[in-house]
Amino acid sequence: MAITEPKLAEGMAWKTWNDAAEQAEGLAATVADALRAALAERGRALLVVSGGRSPIAFLEALSGAELDWAKVSVSLADERWVPESHPDSNAGLLRRHLLKGAAASAHFIGLYQPAASLEEAADKADRFLHELGLPIDVLVLGMGDDGHTASLFPGSAGLAEALDPASMRRCLPMWAPSVPRQRLTLTRAVLQGARVQLLAIQGEAKLATLSQALSDNDDQRMPVNAFLRAPLSIHWCP
Repeated sequence: MAITEPKLAEGMAWKTWNDAAEQAEGLAATVADALRAALAERGRALLVVSGGRSPIAFLEALSGAELDWAKVSVSLADERWVPESHPDSNAGLLRRHLLKGAAASAHFIGLYQPAASLEEAADKADRFLHELGLPIDVLVLGMGDDGHTASLFPGSAGLAEALDPASMRRCLPMWAPSVPRQRLTLTRAVLQGARVQLLAIQGEAKLATLSQALSDNDDQRMPVNAFLRAPLSIHWCP
């Protein structure tokens, strides 16, 4: 059965891969090329990626890319409020699947901060993230079946502030509907400033969610909608 590509806004791009393995390799090559271009132009590069299970194959593929990794900074679009040793930690995920071999020389800037509360942790992370050296050179986002991206969840307290394109905050606390519920997320203002923006999704369910978001045009109901505009490039596979 042929898949109909959703109608995208002007300036957006679409790429269909045959399967998850091909998508992981192709996305890694795309990101590596963009990082090389940033290094050639500015001498340094900032990569921000998403966590979770879906990007593991992509992270593994990217870890083997031939890059001057010592000049690359890596951070996360969002994080679970757990220490890096916790199995749910996105930072731990990056350590296991990306920051190894030659890529271990990259400068990692995590979001997790030990604190008495999630709000205090977000405040500490916000101050710490001055190291990011914005804007982001390459951003890789994912998307949930509920239309969330990063940890910008529908119905979460503080979502309106996190989606404010004029916000001065880099990081805010967020609550997820699934465990672990306490999350930290980069704000729309930070994420949307990325020079290269990629969204990686898999399966027909995610395609249906994406199509709904494109037609819904409601950032609060489907936060991914805030990013569905140029220069976003969407990478999808069945």
